[in-house]
Amino acid sequence: MRKSKTSSRDVIDGRLLLDTAVLIYAVDSPEHLSRRVQAALQNEAIGLEMSSVSLTEIAIKHGAGKLTFSAEVVRKAIEALGIRIMPFTAEHAFRLFDLPLHHRDPFDRQIIAQALIEKIPVVSPDGKFARYEGLKVFW
Repeated sequence: MRKSKTSSRDVIDGRLLLDTAVLIYAVDSPEHLSRRVQAALQNEAIGLEMSSVSLTEIAIKHGAGKLTFSAEVVRKAIEALGIRIMPFTAEHAFRLFDLPLHHRDPFDRQIIAQALIEKIPVVSPDGKFARYEGLKVFW
């Protein structure tokens, strides 16, 4: 359950785009989340969003045996955190053409492109995200 006692002053337009790792940590090992992220996940005033790309990444890694999360566990986590799933659009994909290759992970690159187009901070523990000009990283 989300609460509403934390400040959202660092959150632009009250929205955050969660990297795949954030959902995984929230379910499996919340101690890996920064205090700032833990507070944001509990703040009902902040709109938490996750890319449909992240769902694809989790499903693919589940199928490859790299993650044990079932679809049911992922659905329940999304519901419990009040996350809205953001579709990955052609506009997001076109942003990939101009995105520097600071990062080779195709899922992360899609999430980065999406955050840049949507102009919202991305929540990620991945230090490589900060290399992208114009991308605000929340951690």
